[in-house]
Amino acid sequence: MLAIAADHLRRLGHRQVTVVGVAAEAGMTHANVYRYFPSKTALVDAVAGRWLREVEAELGAIADAPDPADDKLERLLLALASMQREVLARDPHLFAVHRDATVESRPIARRHRGRLRQLVERVIEEGMNAGTFSLRDRERGIAFIFDTSHRFLHPVSIQLDAEVPRDLIEARLGAIIRAMLRILRLGTL
Repeated sequence: MLAIAADHLRRLGHRQVTVVGVAAEAGMTHANVYRYFPSKTALVDAVAGRWLREVEAELGAIADAPDPADDKLERLLLALASMQREVLARDPHLFAVHRDATVESRPIARRHRGRLRQLVERVIEEGMNAGTFSLRDRERGIAFIFDTSHRFLHPVSIQLDAEVPRDLIEARLGAIIRAMLRILRLGTL
């Protein structure tokens, strides 16, 4: 059912996906689809959720790598920005679901944000334990990371910059990350 919904989303866009259409192609009634998904929004969010879990798995692999915490944090932020830009270019309808879910703070977006925060927390904690980061307040450090990278990681900003050359975006984000890491190392928050 999710594969069919993903195909409909890719071809038609999230506004044109219908529960009736997905059900018909799956060979079931739309009432049966509603047994699994209470609404069309829940169905398309489930499709987006599959992609977000893939993103989280890739980011988790970065967070679990044996690299120093500062390297991991840089790679994690660059990877998240890159994966979102790639899906915007490759599958704009899927990206639109992610963007809308984020803006509307739907459960799928809140869970994703929570998982991202956990990954960043792990990296920060590791960096503090290793002496890489000199933070007096871990929570303030995590907030600083999300505040400074927001412009490059929030789906609305990513869409607004869709026409900006990738190398320019990466250079700007790289400069922000270098400044962020310098502050985290010095503990001057």
